[in-house]
Amino acid sequence: MTTAAPAQTPSTPATGGLAVSELTKAYPTPREPLVVLKGVSLTLSPGQRLAVVGPSGSGKSTLLNILGTLDTPTSGRVRLAGVDPFALSADDLARFRSRSIGFVFQDHHLLPQCTALENVLLPKLAQEGKTSMADAERASDLLEKVGLSDRATHLPAELSGGERQRVAIARSMINQPALLLADEPTGNLDSKTATAIADLLLSLSRETILIAVTHSAQLADRFDRKMQMQDGELHDA
Repeated sequence: MTTAAPAQTPSTPATGGLAVSELTKAYPTPREPLVVLKGVSLTLSPGQRLAVVGPSGSGKSTLLNILGTLDTPTSGRVRLAGVDPFALSADDLARFRSRSIGFVFQDHHLLPQCTALENVLLPKLAQEGKTSMADAERASDLLEKVGLSDRATHLPAELSGGERQRVAIARSMINQPALLLADEPTGNLDSKTATAIADLLLSLSRETILIAVTHSAQLADRFDRKMQMQDGELHDA
């Protein structure tokens, strides 16, 4: 496999937008392919926030997985910050994903044996094999921004559900990603905590493209743009 030229990699992760063109995804079945995405196109600039709503099984999570390069499209094109991630080698793709894409899931996915600060630093460790003093300072700053500076040395088991999600948000921003993907980020939280988490996502992603899949109308209404996924097609809501 040919490694993409270094010039294709953006110099600053948060530089450039997202362009999705005629994206399709189909899975083979014994009878005929199961088409999950049908020609999805989308363009977003840095700082734009998009909420994707729709019923279960409509293709929302599949779209998020492809945009996060956790899955590959059957056809179509994705360009993030000037890069076609699916044209990269496996190693370069892993580095690009770590550097340029942040994830916030419904379940926080924190490592139970690591402190809050160590969990925030994990993407840096995965990307570079080590962390620096500057990385630790940024992680501490992010924990302060999410209101957890006094909980930096606590393990996930010592944190509430809302606090664990705050750590996950801080972790998603450690590399200043070009794209932040949130999959039902408030789905497991009470309404008061959900509002606080939404506030954090929106305030921390001012220069980042934010796409959130959500069933919460309250959350979706706070985004710049809302689109509906229905039967594999994406339309303005």
